[in-house]
Amino acid sequence: MFGIGKKKEETQATSCCCNQPDKGNAQCGCNMADQADCGCAANVGNTVKILGSGCKNCHTLLENTQAAVKAMGKSNSIRIEYITDMPTVMSYGVMSMPALVLNEKVVSMGKVLKPSEVQRILENSGC
Repeated sequence: MFGIGKKKEETQATSCCCNQPDKGNAQCGCNMADQADCGCAANVGNTVKILGSGCKNCHTLLENTQAAVKAMGKSNSIRIEYITDMPTVMSYGVMSMPALVLNEKVVSMGKVLKPSEVQRILENSGC
């Protein structure tokens, strides 16, 4: 009457942020032939965000970050986002821009880092 003695229905597990059933991929349920092609969070090891207003310095930090990630050979495992939405930028407590955020932690603000400096930050964080 109240489900007593009834066997629980088994549900198919999902292993990915896209909530797709596991289709044989070891880490992702997206049915992608190559996991590197999947944009799901399960396949992205680290996220780097550039926070800014869209100015030249912000674009330069974005380009330098992209160059650093490429030089490290981690283009498939580090996702780079450029955020110019001011309420979102302010939610990080950033008072000067551009800012570099690694895995939701502000690691630099108010400086245009060189690619080598970005690379050092990423390596020191275990990326």
